[in-house]
Amino acid sequence: MTNGIYTILLLILSNVFMTFAWYGHLRLQQSGISSNWPLYLVIAFSWMIAFFEYCCQVPANRIGFIDNGGPFNLVQLKVIQECISLVVFAVIANFCFQHEQLHWNHAAAALCLVMAVYFVFMKP
Repeated sequence: MTNGIYTILLLILSNVFMTFAWYGHLRLQQSGISSNWPLYLVIAFSWMIAFFEYCCQVPANRIGFIDNGGPFNLVQLKVIQECISLVVFAVIANFCFQHEQLHWNHAAAALCLVMAVYFVFMKP
């Protein structure tokens, strides 16, 4: 069970880095910090952040994978990662992008994700 907890914590941290790598440059542009940066510099900046994402993502998958002594099969790892990704994105978008509001259809999509987790962990 400890491997499962480590896996989830690493996936959360990985997705924080991923979200900032993918969307942080947009916030920097809104604030005027990177408005004049050329695209190659924005890409390099995002890749520097993404390095830390991979430093968390790869160990999370190795620790959590059932063939390495972890509790999750490949499909379970992927569904967990996608759910964490969307939750982390929603939280960061709410704090960093104040004009992006969540609506009822976002809650419905979140419910579908919870159902996906349930089904992927259900015994066949």
